[in-house]
Amino acid sequence: MPFVNIRILEGHSQKRKNEISRRVTEAISEIAELPMDAIWVVIEDVAASDWFVAGKPVGEPKG
Repeated sequence: MPFVNIRILEGHSQKRKNEISRRVTEAISEIAELPMDAIWVVIEDVAASDWFVAGKPVGEPKG
């Protein structure tokens, strides 16, 4: 059973998360030839202050 963990910056709507989950599930189902109910997807919201790029939090003011 595939388990997919997706981490995204907080603030995305539930509608967007639903669409991401649907598309990821469909792609894995098609490629791995598995039933969709065998695929689990978890979406975790991460605060911008806890997400770092190039050693700096993306929530840090620029400039």
